[in-house]
Amino acid sequence: MTAFFLDYAWLMPVYGLMGTVFSLVWALGLFPRNGQRPAVYFNILMTTLSAAHSTIAFSGLRGMPMQHVVVPWLKVADLELTLNFEISTVTLGALTLVSLLVLMAQVYGLGYLEKEWSLARFYGLIGFFEAALSGLALSDSIVLSYALLELMTLSTYLLIGFWYAQSRVVTAARDAFLTKRVGDVFLLMGMVTLAYIAPGLTFSELSNWAMLKPLPDWSATLLGLALMAGPISQCAQFPLNLWLDEAMEAPGPASILRNTVVLSAGTYVLIKLQPILTLSPISSDVLMLIGGITAVGASFMALAQIDLKRSFSHSSSALLGLVFIAVGFQRTDIALLLILAHSVAKALLFMCVGSIALTTATQDVTEMGGLGRRMPVTTTSFIVGSIGSIAVLPLGMFWTIQRWVAGSYSSPPWVIVLLVLVNGLTALNLTRLFRLIFCGKPQVKTRRSPEVNWLMSVPMVSLCIVTLLLPLVAPHWLLSEATAVTSLIPMALIMASGIVGCAVGAALPLARNGARPMSRKLRFVQDLLAYDFYMDRVYESTFVALVALGARISSWFDRYVVDGLVNFVGLATVFSGQSLRYSATGQSQLYVVTIILGVGSLLVVLATWTNLWEDVNIALQMIQVALGSA
Repeated sequence: MTAFFLDYAWLMPVYGLMGTVFSLVWALGLFPRNGQRPAVYFNILMTTLSAAHSTIAFSGLRGMPMQHVVVPWLKVADLELTLNFEISTVTLGALTLVSLLVLMAQVYGLGYLEKEWSLARFYGLIGFFEAALSGLALSDSIVLSYALLELMTLSTYLLIGFWYAQSRVVTAARDAFLTKRVGDVFLLMGMVTLAYIAPGLTFSELSNWAMLKPLPDWSATLLGLALMAGPISQCAQFPLNLWLDEAMEAPGPASILRNTVVLSAGTYVLIKLQPILTLSPISSDVLMLIGGITAVGASFMALAQIDLKRSFSHSSSALLGLVFIAVGFQRTDIALLLILAHSVAKALLFMCVGSIALTTATQDVTEMGGLGRRMPVTTTSFIVGSIGSIAVLPLGMFWTIQRWVAGSYSSPPWVIVLLVLVNGLTALNLTRLFRLIFCGKPQVKTRRSPEVNWLMSVPMVSLCIVTLLLPLVAPHWLLSEATAVTSLIPMALIMASGIVGCAVGAALPLARNGARPMSRKLRFVQDLLAYDFYMDRVYESTFVALVALGARISSWFDRYVVDGLVNFVGLATVFSGQSLRYSATGQSQLYVVTIILGVGSLLVVLATWTNLWEDVNIALQMIQVALGSA
């Protein structure tokens, strides 16, 4: 039975597609009397089957070698296209994580969107989204991965714009789509380059090709920078990080998936491309620089936000910045463990965010307070998700960081400093948010805020259990005693940073009314962080201004040059026609003269053009001779 599930593991993206196709019947209103709940139940059933299939296949693959599946797709003349899949513990583990998180989000969404009139459309988009993610997890080809990234971007655009009647939603969906296009264009350039110079486009072939060091330094640098641009935009890394907080206009279940598996999909592709990125030390340094800037900058930006979703979105970008640093150091094991620990904990936190926003009808933390007694399940889930996001013994993030810093005396000290800083800032931000939301006196919008329904509570409780038991799921996180001793001092510093962050967050005076500091310098710092370092204004005054200038130049050229030339030809034709009609006298002598003059003028023009072209050829030959003699 296990062999059957392994043999057909590459078909698991079909589950999500079946849910999407089935949902179209209800989304198009073909059965209006039956309601839209059957589409929801069918999608949940398909995701449950996908989760069961991936779990059985994952458990059956332990101790077995990696398998490659090649499915013929198209063969025309000399062109042969195939779909390449990799069946390994990593791919099936990623697929299991995707299926379980999508299943939790679907059950959660049934309670969150119980009054939504277009449930079938939403769950159809979730199914399409799941199919793209499942295929990306199994893909062994950069071409297939790129196509699936584009499909995932399309589904993200549709999910963000689900409530398309609101202007802010339309703007957020457009900005997210266009921002991702910037990175994907460069990724496409790198993929086309690899198609020309590499022996194959599967990740295994590219890895073996990269071991031969086939490119000069500058070519490897340009190739690495082009390939990393796609994951940078997909993972909301600097400088393409502004789309993520705008994307919070989407429904809560979509935000759960976007801040976990969607962002992780970009880093997953980055991990697959890691052998090519290491061909150039410059590309690896740029990767770590971008990750470091995003990790520190996004952690500070999260502290200044009063919108709950925006604060957690910046926190997601910061954690994925650490993943970029790990890939730059060629620590793909650490990158995968960071993705796993972050995805589970952040999914739990965003479920709490959705519950809070649904019951209070606000995302402004200055309008909250006193929810601890009224929402015990949400409060407990928020605490578990928070400690799962920082290095707290014995949860998963602690063992991941401990594995990273083991033997850190041979690593750059700035890595330890950065981990200490990010961990402390994350702990400070989570403590600040917990106090504003769950502690203190109830505010106007939180006086009558009951706990959410069981459809939303059950996924939160389930993810709480998974977060607490995550170290037991991956026992290889527990390092040997010798390695643990070498990481004792760095881990003590990192854990101390978390304790200090929690202590500062607990002692820091918090103003719910958005009080402004008296000092201009403090107000400047507050605004600088709250408005994301004014990056949107920088973009408007640079890239957007250049694009607008180019559009105006193009419009002027089209209006006065292209249209002017066309209008000139038209006027010349009309004028010549009007003039020639007076020569229609019926006298054959005038006709012959007209023909002779026209043919003669044409011959003169052709002779002139031929002589000019010969002169150009002679000049080019002289230049080639001069260069050859030099």
